[in-house]
Amino acid sequence: MKLGNDKGGRAADTPTPSAQPPGRPRSREADEAILAAALDLLIERGAGSASIEQVARRAGVTRATVYRRFPTLTDLLVKAVEWEYRRVAPGTLDWPDIDGMITDWADHLSRPRARRLIRRLYGTVDDLPELLRAYDSAHGRHRGRAVRTTLERAREAGQLPPGSDPVILQQILSGAALQHLAAYPDTTSAEEIRTYFFAVLGQVGIPAVPATRRSTGQ
Repeated sequence: MKLGNDKGGRAADTPTPSAQPPGRPRSREADEAILAAALDLLIERGAGSASIEQVARRAGVTRATVYRRFPTLTDLLVKAVEWEYRRVAPGTLDWPDIDGMITDWADHLSRPRARRLIRRLYGTVDDLPELLRAYDSAHGRHRGRAVRTTLERAREAGQLPPGSDPVILQQILSGAALQHLAAYPDTTSAEEIRTYFFAVLGQVGIPAVPATRRSTGQ
């Protein structure tokens, strides 16, 4: 959901960026400690078992310090999810080919912390959908767009079977990723995950690229 100016004219009352809020100045260290603590609790215990008090204790700040920044636990967890993906620029997802894309996916899904976070986010889809929307806004939609672009490029280059639908292939891969997160141990290696994805793609006629033939830049 996109936010815009209030058509009723309230935007004129919004403080300018230079206006300083009342109270003590914000501390970047405190901000990051709070966000990191919230994210760790989300991964370890799930959104339903996290609390502002637990976040404050782990971050080494008072509850008042947390509440001054985040009015509710939901606000805090949303910002924590956005903060987690702050360094993933959309341009970094421009893969040269399907092999580069799958290799990148496998590397990401071989990280236990990343796997647990994704499972936690999808587990909140009914009770706290704001978290999954935050993930989609910060990272998911950019990754989805990059996947479609890569598959469309491969189709144009004749690397996909005739009549392949990049949108359907993307959905197949996304479903395979969720299946792997649910059914495979978090200790699975990147190479094993890569093999898994190419086994899925092999069912629609896309051959795997042997590991020894992959570019050393991937």
